[in-house]
Amino acid sequence: MLEASGLMVFYENMLALNNVAVKCDDHQIVGVFGANSAGKSTLMYTLSGIMEDIRKKEAMAGGERITIMGEIRFMGKSIMGLKPSLRAKQGIVLCPERRRIFSESNVLENLRIGGYLATTSQARKTMEYVFQIFPALLKLKKRTGGFLSGGEQQMLAIGRALMAQPKLLLLDEPLLGLSPLMQAILIRGTKVIRDERNISIIVTEQYARPVLPIVDYAFILENGAAVMEGTRGDLLSNPDIRSAYFGV
Repeated sequence: MLEASGLMVFYENMLALNNVAVKCDDHQIVGVFGANSAGKSTLMYTLSGIMEDIRKKEAMAGGERITIMGEIRFMGKSIMGLKPSLRAKQGIVLCPERRRIFSESNVLENLRIGGYLATTSQARKTMEYVFQIFPALLKLKKRTGGFLSGGEQQMLAIGRALMAQPKLLLLDEPLLGLSPLMQAILIRGTKVIRDERNISIIVTEQYARPVLPIVDYAFILENGAAVMEGTRGDLLSNPDIRSAYFGV
């Protein structure tokens, strides 16, 4: 599905990603865990192509110089340097950190905006599916996005990403600032999406404990570098990882 190797991202003289390699196979849920500023969002922006877009805009504006190096292959083909819109058409869809829904549009409008890559039939069926896995949104479909709770906004953000018909869904810290109950709802929904829609998923989080039960494989990022990778058992068998990322 997706394989990235030797990823390096420089902001001027600051190294944000340092020789990172990640992989997500078909129908896998892969976790990427790390503290704040570990490089999680930079990694997701790089995989989705948004970092390439940021680099070009900064260069045109004479702003911060960003350098991106490495290789990303999706479904056997190199996508390094490809625009984010073209990556989305190929099936790589990012659900960004802090939701970033359209706060002045209602739930239905947000979902319809997300379906710009879908056919009419796909959009209709996917919207029905979003309301099936997140039934709370059905009762709120006419409510303006800015008046939703944090958890409702996150459901909407994931639903909007699904409307784009992803083959690989990138979830950047979807549990940030949410209650344990809402975290459980979103984790269950994430697993259902993988199981029922056969969508591969990469999810980043600061703390691994809520996400670990559903991941097939995981990577630990520290200071922009991948310092450990393995299965759930591999991570839990390391006392330092347990203490830092699982709170045990």
